[in-house]
Amino acid sequence: MNLSVRSYKPELLDGLDIPFDDIERNMHELNIINTWLGGHHITIQGLKQILGGRKEITVCEIGCGGGDNLLAIKKWCNKNNIGVDCIGIDINPDCIQIAKSKFSDQHSSFIVSDYKKYVFLTKKPDIIFSSLFCHHFSNDDLISMLQWMESNCRLGFFINDLHRHFLAYHSIKILTQLFSKSYLVKNDAPLSVSRGFIRKEWEQLLERSGMAHYELQWKWAFRWLIIIHKQ
Repeated sequence: MNLSVRSYKPELLDGLDIPFDDIERNMHELNIINTWLGGHHITIQGLKQILGGRKEITVCEIGCGGGDNLLAIKKWCNKNNIGVDCIGIDINPDCIQIAKSKFSDQHSSFIVSDYKKYVFLTKKPDIIFSSLFCHHFSNDDLISMLQWMESNCRLGFFINDLHRHFLAYHSIKILTQLFSKSYLVKNDAPLSVSRGFIRKEWEQLLERSGMAHYELQWKWAFRWLIIIHKQ
């Protein structure tokens, strides 16, 4: 695998007509990976850096998948006495079905939609974020995504995504081959790393999208956390 440039090989999860049970298994294993390798912890860090001392917040995730990132946020907010309304947007109705099953309160809503076609009819969310979503898109699409997130948030937005690195690629390939029971995870997890980003690429994308003020932080294990505060 040539990791000197981004791969654009399609991931299996981006295909059509994947059986529901296979998607559910994939989401379950991704949550385990995010938990053990610190992905949810990075998401909470992104939230905290924009949240400040506020005690009420509306958070929207685009490409929310099975809702586990939002669930981690909800649990953290509940633990810290912060009122939170969660919004999840995903184009895949099976993912939204899985996400809805994890939330039972009136302070959460999940929407089947292409994020860029969705219009917030009343108040825009305070914070918008994505996790392991950006690497699914081309650079030109990412510029539009960054601009959409900036336009639709009230306080700021953050991104949690993969650092393209040979150690990350080979490590996740070995781990998933040994322990995963999902053909989607075995194929897509290392491929996702090859579709990830190096620092210079993020800097170029942020500059091209007009984001003059940003924070680009490297996090273990091989993640980037990008923070944008609304000007």
